[in-house]
Amino acid sequence: MVKQAEPLVKQVNELASEFNRLSDEELRAKSSEFQERYLAAIEEAENDEKDEYGIRQAGEAALIEMMPEAFAVVREAAQRTIGMSHYDVQLIGGYVLHKGNIAEMKTGEGKTLVASLPLYLNALTGRGAHLVTVNDYLVKRDARWMGPIYHLLGLTIGILQHETAYLYDPAYVTGDERSDYLRPVPRREAYLADITYGTNNEFGFDYLRDNMATSLAQTVQRELYFAIVDEVDNILIDEARTPLIISGPSRKSTDWYAHFAQIARTFVPADYEVDEKRRAISPTDACISKVERELGIANLYEEGETGILLHADKVHHLEQALKAQVLFKRDKEYVVESDGEVVIVDEFTGRKMPGRRYSDGLHEAIEAKEGVRVQKQTVTYATITVQNYFRMYKKLGGMTGTALTEQEEFFKIYQLEVAPIPTNLPVRRMDMPDYVYKTEEAKFNAVAEEVQRLHEAGLPVLVGTISIEKSEELGRLLTKRGVAHSVLNAKLHEQEALVIAQAGRPGVVTIATNMAGRGVDILLGGNPERLAMDMLKQRRAEINATVSEEEVRQAKRAAQSGELVARPEDDEIDISELQYHGFSKEDWEATLAEAKQICAAAREEVIKARIEMSDIAGLSVIGTERHEARRIDNQLRGRAGRQGDPGYSRFYISLEDDLMRRFGSERIA
Repeated sequence: MVKQAEPLVKQVNELASEFNRLSDEELRAKSSEFQERYLAAIEEAENDEKDEYGIRQAGEAALIEMMPEAFAVVREAAQRTIGMSHYDVQLIGGYVLHKGNIAEMKTGEGKTLVASLPLYLNALTGRGAHLVTVNDYLVKRDARWMGPIYHLLGLTIGILQHETAYLYDPAYVTGDERSDYLRPVPRREAYLADITYGTNNEFGFDYLRDNMATSLAQTVQRELYFAIVDEVDNILIDEARTPLIISGPSRKSTDWYAHFAQIARTFVPADYEVDEKRRAISPTDACISKVERELGIANLYEEGETGILLHADKVHHLEQALKAQVLFKRDKEYVVESDGEVVIVDEFTGRKMPGRRYSDGLHEAIEAKEGVRVQKQTVTYATITVQNYFRMYKKLGGMTGTALTEQEEFFKIYQLEVAPIPTNLPVRRMDMPDYVYKTEEAKFNAVAEEVQRLHEAGLPVLVGTISIEKSEELGRLLTKRGVAHSVLNAKLHEQEALVIAQAGRPGVVTIATNMAGRGVDILLGGNPERLAMDMLKQRRAEINATVSEEEVRQAKRAAQSGELVARPEDDEIDISELQYHGFSKEDWEATLAEAKQICAAAREEVIKARIEMSDIAGLSVIGTERHEARRIDNQLRGRAGRQGDPGYSRFYISLEDDLMRRFGSERIA
């Protein structure tokens, strides 16, 4: 598939000088020209009385014919607006996505920019193009980042957030960087935009609500034509069979949950049998006898005349109480918020999933176990799995850094082929063999010792753990050794952007759960914009000057793209956004010149650190346990060695780890 794209790359490169000479208005006019050519092809097919398949094929052929010009237009628009130009390998990625396949691209290879190519091309059809990603933060970040490209080319961009929707509008400025350029609109209007960004949950739940609507006027979605799924393995594999459910409160009492939670607290290991491989648990005869005595029942499993259990509801409560008590651990599978809400933690991403609840009474059983308010059970009004929703799209593509391990499943379920995209620069990361220890204690002591050694050598270290509990345990060990560090997990997710921005600084130690594996880019040497903000805070400096829109745009794209690190000729950071960090107008003292000096100093410090670390080992990644899904381990490794940087990775495992205990042979046990 990569070979098939080579003629396209050559054509796009040949068109570069021609499109470079066009004015912004002439470049924008190309979109109208492409749309007219597409509609003409459709009209010709209809006049030839072709069937629906023939018309669709005619439209697809028109898009393929226009692809070199369309990609060249997007490349030129990106250069003018955000100062980034698509590499040849990114053009190949765009081709793979347009053809309805999965592009496997390594970390730091610019998947967000790649998606702009097929999104633009398919948006020309007027049928809508969707970009699907894993959380609201990435939706907003990517839409605002790519928005200037589409806006220059005359396309509209919709952004879906939980209970809100926006259109990208450069003229909409609120003075708050979190909402600048995001004009609130009705949800239907966001879907009518040429390109719409959202999470899989937002798209899926909107589909369910539309199917519950009593009139067309209440619906928001249109046909499901084209979608690109970012982190496609997470959404289409990990979440594939997860049902999206719209539900309402049930009239059933929740009193039994508290009663059975109290009984479950008295259970000992002899009262149940656990199958860790299947994550299943069953009560022993001793356990059943305990429950029967507690409830005053002679036979908990007594059957009626029709063969139905007379106490089926109590058996169900017992099974869920057992699961909650033994299989589901606080700060691993879930966290308890300060207001008493039990929130699920995604085992693959390490992120909290507010609003999600375990089904079949399990969530209520966990609430009873934790002694918080047990919410009313629910009844299902509408449901669909993520897998079935995305199979309804006419054309589907996906991006991820780790798809080859699941390529058979992608093809079997979705008819999607996986194409590995070459890196722009050779990968310099060294992936070292695992170290294996007999006990978990010995393993963590070895990890702490290695982290201390790397820290003292001035190298940045990222340590991956599989749970909140383990991240905090390792944090305590490092504290005892006097190693300064940051912890990033689902409890502290609000600090993610701040922590990750500086995780590549010399000597910085970051402990993170799986949430550090997706949607983040650790810049070797650190993030110059964040460093400038820290320096300004320390000196209580104020930016009190007017900066032109063009200066702001150029500075912003440099900081967001990380090009300040890679290109020494850039000498500005987005100083326009530094004023939103806790300073009143009266307190501001620094002049614009002084602020620019601070920004330049931050840039120089980052570049110096990057050069120094490029000559040695780069970012060191240490895994403290193997994940059941190999690609999760690959994602952690992929944090190091981005864009040709040096890097190092090693996993430390013990025979007491969950994976070894569940899947190891009896000889290991």
